Amino acid sequence: METKKRLEEGKRITFIGLLINILLTVVKLLAGSLGKSAAMLADGIHSLSDIITDVVVVAFVSVGGKESDQNHHYGHGKFETFAVMLISFTLLIVGIGISWEALKHIISHLQGSILDKPRHIALYAALASIIVKELLFWWTIHIGKNINNEAVIANAWHHRSDAFSSIGTAVGISGAIFLGPSWRLLDPLAGMIVSVFIIRMAWNLGIPSINELLETALPEHIRKEMATIISSQDGVKGFHRLRTRKIGSKYAIELHVKVEKTLSVEESHQIATNIENALRKQYGQQTHIGVHIEPFYAPDETH
Repeated sequence: METKKRLEEGKRITFIGLLINILLTVVKLLAGSLGKSAAMLADGIHSLSDIITDVVVVAFVSVGGKESDQNHHYGHGKFETFAVMLISFTLLIVGIGISWEALKHIISHLQGSILDKPRHIALYAALASIIVKELLFWWTIHIGKNINNEAVIANAWHHRSDAFSSIGTAVGISGAIFLGPSWRLLDPLAGMIVSVFIIRMAWNLGIPSINELLETALPEHIRKEMATIISSQDGVKGFHRLRTRKIGSKYAIELHVKVEKTLSVEESHQIATNIENALRKQYGQQTHIGVHIEPFYAPDETH
């Protein structure tokens, strides 16, 4: 998919998600306040974090999709990675905040305080949120995979985390409404459980993005696949110093290839070109590849 269309698709779905999140946030906060539900208020705060991350994604997708320039020879893909990391940090902060607020309500209940009974409006808001956010998740992740944009995919999982949040909220509110005063503990307890899902999601998104920013090599199974592709090219006598990393949604590959020492410069160059073409066919035309050609010497030869 061409870069311009990729950017437009990424920005469009993120902007739609932003508008939906604004509406859901208002509904949840009002329902949590009017419905006297700590879980729904926490869920509303979670949706507020969605708005923040949507703005981050819109900003960084625009920058991340730019081609290389004089100051960024490998393009701007790291901006996408940075956006994913910011999303994960936001999720982590939100998860810890929700957990802390829920813990205070639980302690208050255990000390003898009677928690307020949530109202049905809070439950209706939770059910509506589950449906809307799950549909938004599937829509967003479909587009994110189609345009191969990690920031959009990460944002889709943020939508899924909000759906999980609302499921826990709905369960807690239902128990607090229908099972009597002694079960009202379920409302803040739901918020506590939801926070665990959010923190786990933050971890799963954050660690890969941090590894990428730290220039961690691609997974071993991908490197083995690359080795097979390289070795299968005609004229390749061997290779070494294979170096790999990710730049946003693109791969960067560098290697030294050994070829017959009697080959001409033109013939050696063609072997390098064949390697580049094979790797780009497998990993995309935007893959950054650097091939250094070296003469091959048999073990008993001196050089």
